[in-house]
Amino acid sequence: MGTLRDLQYALQEKIEELRQRDTLIDELELELDQKDELIQRLQNELDKYRSVLRPATAQQVQAQQQNLVLQPDHHRSKRQAISAEPTACDISDLSHVTLPFYPKSPQSKEMIKEAILDNDFMKNLELSQIQEVVDCMYPVDYGKDACIIEEGDVGSLVYVMEGEEMLVM
Repeated sequence: MGTLRDLQYALQEKIEELRQRDTLIDELELELDQKDELIQRLQNELDKYRSVLRPATAQQVQAQQQNLVLQPDHHRSKRQAISAEPTACDISDLSHVTLPFYPKSPQSKEMIKEAILDNDFMKNLELSQIQEVVDCMYPVDYGKDACIIEEGDVGSLVYVMEGEEMLVM
């Protein structure tokens, strides 16, 4: 009978060992899921920054591949924005325009910048242009259940939601 007790005791030890391993596996799977989420978030951030930096670096790589060196006396023309609708204004008329500035907390500025970098249309703006957009945005309060914009509407404003507050440009 001593061997039966020994076998039962050994079986109990193995069962406990398996439970501990299962617990360890569960903990490691949870940690792996958290790290996967972190990797995904960091990859999204990296994609945002690459989308901003890519236009300049792509030109540099292309110039290096063609062994072209830009001379200091050769001025590159700056790209101009393309509008979906033709405008009758002259671009030189805009040189004296001063954009409005609305003070914001550093958190609001960062939140707006992130929203711009998440936007497929605006993420390719130059960093100085992004800063101008951030500076020009201002808070607007809307009542509960107010309709701000509906899908399919033609819009001329950019909205960024900040908690209970709406920022508009």
